[in-house]
Amino acid sequence: MPRKTPEKTNAYTHDHSRLIDAWRVMHYALRAVIAEPDRMLAKRGLTRVHHRILFFVARQPGMSVGELQAVLDVTKQALNTPLKQLQTQGLIDLSKAAHDARVRRIELTAEGASLEAKLTGEQLQMFAEAFAHAGEDATASWFEVTGKLAERIAR
Repeated sequence: MPRKTPEKTNAYTHDHSRLIDAWRVMHYALRAVIAEPDRMLAKRGLTRVHHRILFFVARQPGMSVGELQAVLDVTKQALNTPLKQLQTQGLIDLSKAAHDARVRRIELTAEGASLEAKLTGEQLQMFAEAFAHAGEDATASWFEVTGKLAERIAR
């Protein structure tokens, strides 16, 4: 008769309803965090992908299209239209890299930086209020849980 191997367990392993609740709360939290930026973007005919581009370029000015592609985990073709839209609206500048003319670098314009600050500022304020309400221990736990989930994309 085959031997059974013991299962790893913790408080949530067998509590399906708590796991469903965790996912449900995360869904509504994400909706809350993106709602106002989505409205602001829609007024310009832009979407969430445009915000993601602005967000990452703001934190790494001069990043290449290839680097952005890797961060967002999308194809070059998927980035082409949003980048053109952002450039047409005067929110980003695309230029050739000095070391290799095939590499395109992305920079935010002053208008792009201003829009990104407004979009992300809304979200940062929500996080600041939630963390202040939850306290240090809960904030540390939140980073531990979300960090553990984020590790899966690095595999």
